[in-house]
Amino acid sequence: MLSYAIRRFLGAIPTLLVIITLAFFMMRVAPGGPFDGERRLPPEIEANIMAAYDLDKPLYQQYFLYLGRLAQFDLGPSFRTRDFTVTEMIAAGLPVSLRLGLSAIVVALFFGILLGIFAALRQNKAADYSVMTIAMIGITIPTFVTAPLLTLMFGVYGVSLFGLNLSLPVGGWNDGALRNMILPVTVLALPQIAVVARLVRGSMVEVLRSNYVRTARAKGLSSYRVVTRHALRAGLLPLVSYLGPAIAGLATGSLIVEQIFGLPGIGRYFVQGALNRDYTLVLGVVIFYAALIIVLNLIADILYRVLDPRVRYE
Repeated sequence: MLSYAIRRFLGAIPTLLVIITLAFFMMRVAPGGPFDGERRLPPEIEANIMAAYDLDKPLYQQYFLYLGRLAQFDLGPSFRTRDFTVTEMIAAGLPVSLRLGLSAIVVALFFGILLGIFAALRQNKAADYSVMTIAMIGITIPTFVTAPLLTLMFGVYGVSLFGLNLSLPVGGWNDGALRNMILPVTVLALPQIAVVARLVRGSMVEVLRSNYVRTARAKGLSSYRVVTRHALRAGLLPLVSYLGPAIAGLATGSLIVEQIFGLPGIGRYFVQGALNRDYTLVLGVVIFYAALIIVLNLIADILYRVLDPRVRYE
């Protein structure tokens, strides 16, 4: 297992290098620059700023200079946010995005697994069709639609249920107060619940038809024990592979959700950096996101081996 992990890690380095190269040159060919503004800077000042950030050098030299700093784990300074490095900005936004994303994935796993098992145990019945229909709707409706709708319902107009006022804040972080997290976590979790439910349902249907599950039922075991002790472990295997990039995406922040709800996470910094042509900030977020996906995919492969002893890594 250790040798496999080392090989995977070494094999990920060329992939990460390709991602860095593509992101670097795509940012440079985009129109505009980090120091463009409504008022043009005097030529002398602009030349000094460009020289300070090595932007006066040929593009290939900028690329190799950036790789050299990156080899020292230096993501560079932010071009637009003074006195802050990219590492400091990512470190500031990561706790917000991490708390938001992990909360959303926990909610998605809880409800998605329950709905998937429920639909699988009632295959081709009304309950199964209802769950899958709702799941398809949840997958197809994007977050930039559900976020404003939930904001209008629970933030602007307010909803009363059983005499309780369910009005919720529609923006701000407030040090991670629960009321401020409910709407963004719900928006992030809804499509993930739908995906998890579909994955678990499809896998559980196949597992419930397997010979060892039929043998367990023939021995007189209850449906609860058959599902929890025999079918569930194998039924969750496809979910493990999906969770790697899903957790990385949610934990590094949703671009749309953080913008809509005004949350100071990595996703919001990424959007601001892209709009301001803050090259180093955008590159730093892309590199961090890519590295996180690689690590989480490796962890997912290891968990796959734990859940299914038949899997062998050579």
